[in-house]
This record gives sequence, structure tokens and C-alpha cells, in this order.
Amino acid sequence: MADKKNIVMSGIRPTGFLHLGNYFGAVKNYVRMQEEFECYFMVADLHSLTTHPDTKELKLNVQRVLSENIACGLDPEKVALYCQSHIYETSELYLYLNMLAYKGELEKTVTFKDKVRQHPDNVNAGLLTYPVLQTADIILHRATFVPVGKDQEQHLEMARNFANRFNHRYGEVFPEPQAFNYGSELVKVPSLDGGGKMSKSENQMATLYLSDDDELIRKKVMKAKTDAGPTEPNSVKPDYIENIFLLMKLVSSEDVVKKFEDDYNNCSIRYGDMKKQLAEDMVRFIAPVREKAEAIRNDEKYLKDVMEKGAEKARKSARATMTLVREVMGLNYFAP
Repeated sequence: MADKKNIVMSGIRPTGFLHLGNYFGAVKNYVRMQEEFECYFMVADLHSLTTHPDTKELKLNVQRVLSENIACGLDPEKVALYCQSHIYETSELYLYLNMLAYKGELEKTVTFKDKVRQHPDNVNAGLLTYPVLQTADIILHRATFVPVGKDQEQHLEMARNFANRFNHRYGEVFPEPQAFNYGSELVKVPSLDGGGKMSKSENQMATLYLSDDDELIRKKVMKAKTDAGPTEPNSVKPDYIENIFLLMKLVSSEDVVKKFEDDYNNCSIRYGDMKKQLAEDMVRFIAPVREKAEAIRNDEKYLKDVMEKGAEKARKSARATMTLVREVMGLNYFAP
């Protein structure tokens, strides 16, 4: 009998468009993981209600995030790609875990404090218990690996606490979920304005979205910050120039990168030429993803099938877990 695969679980928020940073920082890893692990990738539509209570756009956003992730290489045949709201067992586990979560610890989470600052008029209970719902999402599949960035490590620590608390109080059901990514360094894709990384919500012109058309990609890349160039051979690159080289390394061939590295080191670099080259290589990288995502998004029947198939896989896993949960909690009153 083959060894049982480790279980990976991750959530994708249906807000904003996927950008280059999402692809190289997360989705590319997911595509690799689907070959090696049993994967549950969830569109976190319930989570989005904590900060986006207006649901008029929700269906469209869910369809878009599904189509973009599939276009990037996630295979609904290989993974459970599903909507959070379709798995009713999540809400049941969330309720039980809330009894083990304390107001004081929830109020201390960095994301809660940030959201309170950003939305002082919408400090709802869902926002406070966000880490509890996140824990329910993860441990519902008894996942051992969760691909997360640095900003989510506190939530994962809380998920371990809640899982251990449950196990301690009722009986061993949940493994401790661990952060997991390939290699120690996650790729951080720099923004085009030289400040920080690409973001869904910050400067739109400094972020390359997988839905951008060819002309917009060219326009954004040509606006990238540069200077007059180095005056001494083998100079250290300023951050914003290093950023352009980093972007080039993601989408251009090795010989193209080498040519511009050599030009920089011998002080003959022409940034205009470099940006034109980068723009064309970006277009060549993004256009097929954009076109594939559009085709998928326009096929409502296919997307409905994907969601149904994903929900079926996720429900099977969730039901098995909840049977154990009710058993150890003593909630199976009809049992002989």
C-alpha cells in the first residue's frame, strides 16, 4: 500500500486581482505541491465578509479567483479547489473552537488591531474571531502543512494552540499544522516604483496584475524608477535598480539577464532598452495566463463543475473529521 500523502491546506481570499507577487509568492508553489501532496485549496468567501459585507460582487470575485488560479496551473482534478461557504462542517467546527478561544488573545492579534484601525465602524465579532475560523478551515482536513507568508505566521501559531487545546480537552484528533514552503526563501516580487513589494491594494500602477492587457503592462514597466546609470564599473545597484533585475530574472531568459548585468557592470547600460525588453518578456509571460483565465471565466458551466467537484472532495474529508470530533466531545447521543 502506498504511503499516505501529507495534507496541505491553504486559503485564497476572493478580493482584488491576482498579481505577479501572488503568482511567484504562492500560486507557483501550489502548482508544485499538487503533484506531491493531498491538497485542499479554498476560496475564502466567508472570510471576505468580515471586511466586505456587500456581497453584490462576491460571485464574480469567486469566479475570477478560481479562473485565475486554474489558468496559473492549479488542476481541479488533482486538488480540492472549493468555496469555504460550501463546506457546512466548517461552521460547526468554528463554533466548537470559539468555546476554546479567549477574548484577550484574539484582541492581541496584529491583523485584528490593524483592521480595527482601518475600519473603526465595522469591528464585528467575525473580525475578532477570524483566527478561529481560519483554524477551523485548516484543521477540518487535519492538514499538516500550510503554505503561509511571514504575515500569517501568528495565525498559524494560534491554529496550533486551538488544535492542541481541543486535543487536550477532548482527545487527540488534530495534528499540529506547520508552515511549509519550498526552500527557506519565499519570492518577494518588488513593486515597480521601487518601494516594497507588489500589493493588491497599494499603488495599482506599480503592480503587474495577471489580468493586465499588453499595453498596460508595457506602460507600467516603462514607468519603473531608474537613474542616470552607474559611473564606476561593478558598482553596487541601488534598490530600485536591483528590483528591475529581480523582475527580469522571473520572466526573462538567462542570457538576456546576463547581457544587462554585463552592461551594468561596465557602465554601458541603457535602462530604456532594459525596460523595453522586460516589458516584452512580461507580456509574453502574462498574456497566456490572462487569456486562459478569461476563457475559463466565460465558461460558467465548467466553473460550476469545478466548484461542485471541489466541494465534494472537501466535504468527504470534513465529514470524516467531524465524526471524530463529535465522538470525542461526547455529542453522538444516538450511538449505542
